[in-house]
Amino acid sequence: MTERVYYEPDVKNGVERLPTVLSMFHASPPVMLAPHWHAQVEVNYIVRGWVHYRMSGHEVRFNEGDMALFWGGLPHQLDDAAEDVVYAGGHLPLVHFFRLRLPQDVQSKLMQGATLVSQATDASDTFNFARWNDYARSGDPMKAGIAVDELLLRIERVRFDAYKLLPGPANVVSVVDGLDHHSSPIVVRICDFIADNFREEIDSADIAQAADIHPKYAMNVFKKSTGMTLNDYVNLMRLSYAQALLMQEEANVLQVAMDSGFGSLSAFNKSFRKIAGMSPTDFRRDVRRRPPAPVTVNGRTNGPMN
Repeated sequence: MTERVYYEPDVKNGVERLPTVLSMFHASPPVMLAPHWHAQVEVNYIVRGWVHYRMSGHEVRFNEGDMALFWGGLPHQLDDAAEDVVYAGGHLPLVHFFRLRLPQDVQSKLMQGATLVSQATDASDTFNFARWNDYARSGDPMKAGIAVDELLLRIERVRFDAYKLLPGPANVVSVVDGLDHHSSPIVVRICDFIADNFREEIDSADIAQAADIHPKYAMNVFKKSTGMTLNDYVNLMRLSYAQALLMQEEANVLQVAMDSGFGSLSAFNKSFRKIAGMSPTDFRRDVRRRPPAPVTVNGRTNGPMN
């Protein structure tokens, strides 16, 4: 029996620390001993086998041939998988997600915690996801750009085939009333500015000015599109970044709070506890107590990490 591999964030280049980067993967996924979160929409395509996730508010199993999308900003945990599983996909920053031509109700429901699952896949997806991962990691900017463009187009095709929203439309409230075709570009501009400045001291007025709209309108459009306030999203970006910093052996909680953009330790503790259900100190302690087993960083197996 193959020795179980556990997940640990890459403290330098991982999805948690780089919330503005579109990254791709093609690997045997490691099991997570605890939930994590990141400020991107995650795409999974199951090449072989199956995986089981504990999502925020529901559980789901993805089987071979399934393609799924879910919002990584809510804590989620891949807690079991087939021994021979291989999955592929990517992490989409919101600046890409809101450029997608998906039904607005789908986008808003994903942001609130629904999971989209499509079984309308075929052998071309197996080939393409492997190619996109190779292109994205090639070091060639043109190849990487093509991989991103083709992945986004593939996701957009979901709207033309049958798909399911889990836990189901009845369990997720629509927040799209009042939105129009001008909303997504505004959200993209907002996300662009926050991505570049979340570690600085910014507020709704700064964000609205960068998006060239009134602060009240910025708050309204963003809330209706994502289900989050502007402050919630800024904090999520900071918390995703802080989560990776806390994995480092020399991590000092106060320094992590400051480096992540929080103005005070108390604000950091309050925000961290809200999403993780524990304090940053407890999170750091639990991470260091994990069993000494092989770990995977960005799809590559390494020795134990502390």
